[in-house]
Amino acid sequence: DSGQPSRRLLKIGSGAEHHNGGCIEFGPDGFLYLGMGDSAPNFDPQGYAQDLRLLYGKMLRIDVDRRDPGLQYAIPPDNPFAGGQDARPEIWALGLREPWRFSLDPVTGDLWVADLGQERGDEIDLVRRGENYGWNAFEGFELFSKAHRKEGAAYASPVFASRRKHGTTMIGGR
Repeated sequence: DSGQPSRRLLKIGSGAEHHNGGCIEFGPDGFLYLGMGDSAPNFDPQGYAQDLRLLYGKMLRIDVDRRDPGLQYAIPPDNPFAGGQDARPEIWALGLREPWRFSLDPVTGDLWVADLGQERGDEIDLVRRGENYGWNAFEGFELFSKAHRKEGAAYASPVFASRRKHGTTMIGGR
């Protein structure tokens, strides 16, 4: 008990009954990281994970020790979309389906995410600042859909992807 009153930091509505969130953890940088699923029906037909105006399908990063005007938290100034006009500043990385579990390496600060796939398999991503992990244009190393794929966009590949025939679900972490 820190003696501080509790407060609601962030409320994100749900677009579907699943893929609504995952792990929450403080990083070695002192900021709070949140894994947010695409909150969409299967296949992410609305393209939430690729829409920078939404928090769905993203890794978020916020500062809970400070407050920006109108928020219960602050935006770290080095977040990739901090101060941007067409993107939510809380976003650290995008293009994830369901970042159910993740781990932050306490020495390097590397963010390792187990992202649950749709039907072909799951993936392990080494998530970096501002990178796009491709959901729903890609699943693992494979093209998944062209519906929300943007020509010329850079998509980061996973470190590892498994096929469902090799197991059921990958939910890594410490």
